[in-house]
Amino acid sequence: MDTNELTYRIAFASIRGMGYDLAKKILDIIPSERDFFTLSQRELQSTLSLKNKITESGYRHQLLEKAEHEVEFVTKNKIGVKYFTDDDYPERLIDVNDAPILIYMEGKCNLNAKKIISMVGTRNATIYGQHFCDKFIADIAAMVDDAVIVSGLAYGIDIASHRAAIANGLPTVAVLAHGLNTIYPSQHRNDAIDIIRHGGALLTDYTSQDALHRGNFIARNRIVAAISDCTLVVESAIKGGALITARLASSYNRDVFAVPGRISDDFSAGCNKLVRDNEASLITCADDLIKAMRWEKKANSEVAKQKSLFPELTTEETTIVEYLKKNPDAHINAISAALEQPMSQLLSTLVDLEFKGVIMVAPGNKYSLA
Repeated sequence: MDTNELTYRIAFASIRGMGYDLAKKILDIIPSERDFFTLSQRELQSTLSLKNKITESGYRHQLLEKAEHEVEFVTKNKIGVKYFTDDDYPERLIDVNDAPILIYMEGKCNLNAKKIISMVGTRNATIYGQHFCDKFIADIAAMVDDAVIVSGLAYGIDIASHRAAIANGLPTVAVLAHGLNTIYPSQHRNDAIDIIRHGGALLTDYTSQDALHRGNFIARNRIVAAISDCTLVVESAIKGGALITARLASSYNRDVFAVPGRISDDFSAGCNKLVRDNEASLITCADDLIKAMRWEKKANSEVAKQKSLFPELTTEETTIVEYLKKNPDAHINAISAALEQPMSQLLSTLVDLEFKGVIMVAPGNKYSLA
């Protein structure tokens, strides 16, 4: 594709309100994107029988100027551009009216893989949610072929999903709420690099010149929901972006699943509500989702091997386990005080329990049962 054609495509995709339906209607009348921008205002209005801002000469000129700068950026940085008429444009987006007609991509991931799962949830993920992501994705990798994990590179469940995918050899796609000239949050820059290095991709419909607004995160969720076969909500409060993504997915006729949690847990309240209101199907493991999606399993597939559910425990270890049953996410100082154990002795026992797969440690020296 020459740069002139790319410029016209980028400018055309940047028209306010442009989506698949509008693009098709215009291009059914106007021969090409080039014609849309080179016809005079009067000719364009007459041909389209339309008089509004998108036909104004000044507005179209502004779009072209912006597009010219964007072509320089994508060319210099070797950014992929997927247009809705291209063969490799994500086919799942074609039937979504508000999907972008052009997306920018860094990386080589197949956006038309056979099995694509979007995983979303709270930015305040608990050990329970993080552990579910690790186990679920490990089992998906072991049980099915050609799977891709999609999320949004945010804190919490998003980044846990991306990292678990990389750890288990699955490509993962991060859908961004900004252009590819930056990474937000900046703390996940190394993760973004790892995503690309391990066969995944960064994806966005924003240009490098677009400002980062709060509303961008809600808008990008439509891509997260639409580009996959199903959306899985791992943890969510009663309100939040994950629930918006789930409802968008449902409106696009995608399957929606939710991981249940205790009724007392704030970050399971949203998931429990989705299930209670019949907006999502309850799943507890990868096999539940695979069966619901009717996906074929690998020959001789095995789920990731679990440690024994009933490992032999010493008296000291049993005391800690019983305490953590009643006090999940307990800080090490609280455990030491409650059990009246010296810190040196307690640390040694905690390390043994962690190696046995009985407990998990979270940042801040907080412990929970695995």
